[in-house]
Amino acid sequence: MQVSVETTSGLERRLTVGVPADKIDTAVDEKLKDAAQRVRIDGFRPGKVPLKEVRRRFGKSIREEVIGEVVSNSFYDAVTKESLNPAGYPSIERTKDEPGHDLEFVATFEVYPEVQVQGLDKISVVRPIAEIEESDIDAMIERLREQRASFAEVERAAADGDQVNINFEGTKEGVAFDGGTAEGQDLVLGSGSMIPGFEDGIVGMSKGDEKVIDVTFPEDYHSEELKGQPVQFKITVNSVSARSLPEVNEEFIKNFTQKDDSNLDEFRVEIRKNMERELKNAVKNRVKKAVMDGVLEHNELDVPKALLDSEINRQRQQMLQQFGGGQNFDMSMLPAELFEGQANRAVKLALVLGELIKDKEIKADATRVRSTIEEMAQPYENPEQVVAYYYENEQMLQQVEAMVLEDQVVDVILEQATVADQKMSYEEAVKQPQDEAE
Repeated sequence: MQVSVETTSGLERRLTVGVPADKIDTAVDEKLKDAAQRVRIDGFRPGKVPLKEVRRRFGKSIREEVIGEVVSNSFYDAVTKESLNPAGYPSIERTKDEPGHDLEFVATFEVYPEVQVQGLDKISVVRPIAEIEESDIDAMIERLREQRASFAEVERAAADGDQVNINFEGTKEGVAFDGGTAEGQDLVLGSGSMIPGFEDGIVGMSKGDEKVIDVTFPEDYHSEELKGQPVQFKITVNSVSARSLPEVNEEFIKNFTQKDDSNLDEFRVEIRKNMERELKNAVKNRVKKAVMDGVLEHNELDVPKALLDSEINRQRQQMLQQFGGGQNFDMSMLPAELFEGQANRAVKLALVLGELIKDKEIKADATRVRSTIEEMAQPYENPEQVVAYYYENEQMLQQVEAMVLEDQVVDVILEQATVADQKMSYEEAVKQPQDEAE
């Protein structure tokens, strides 16, 4: 077998492989002889079909089958011989393919980039240090009250925080535009669910009032036709309802605890435990993001298109599952550009961290896996059952092992990075910075 390799561009390789004719002819003859023993042809007894007849009828298809196997085996033999690490499947083109002559094919494919992890000592990380104060628990209880808020219709002008029921019609230069009209829509003023200026324009209106307001769509609005454009909305208020918050009593507490007889003090203890878990996870995630940003900053590398496409499809499928999409949903309706930044980031991190894991021989610590599962099970009514479920479900257990392994890699990097502790309030610490698409 003759092999030559050419680097066409970046990670792409062009592999030319030559296979001797006798190797193919020998394999074809063996398959023909085997077929002669098994095929049934009218006029011939089983096992007595002449080889010449078998060749006439099946020779072409058997040769194609043999060539397919030879190309596949020869490709993997060739990449092994040349110490190449293909990323994805190759594109195969037969350049010489005539019976009785040597076979030649060209395989075009990408290889994994060579990764040498560097710059870990140049990474700087800010680690939040925060305490949960009684005022933080008070604020959390207020948020829980707001989640259980009710609205009752009132006969007065709408104010911030009220819920209004409205009809509206949007026009651009006097012409109605798609999605700009609705009837009987509930809207909480101050929620920020509408474009800037819309909700402010309703404040002060009463039931039965009509008004035309001028607003401008944001520059980053999803519709190309409307982004940055001035429009008018004709608004009619059907009703105004004031918000009422529930009292923090036994009935209210039952909505948020697994106990039937919790008092306020016990409720505050339970809230603190939940907030402590949230704070711990938020700090860990913030530190992890800073570490990952630093890894990418100091380890630039090319990404194989096959890996990028695979990650884009994985994220597409994940989004589809989150929104309850069925199997018949065409994933191509979600444009690749929507996922490309995060997919590129994910693949780069996987390549660099994978190399670090291999170099440092890091394996998921079984004790740490166990404690992680136990911690995840704490909020449930029967934590022991949750722990048992994880250990009985191989896929779920592998997900936790992967998460723990990533945490261990972060710890290894933090040993070399510069870490500065910074005091923050609880609210500041749990507020996560947005991931930056690379």
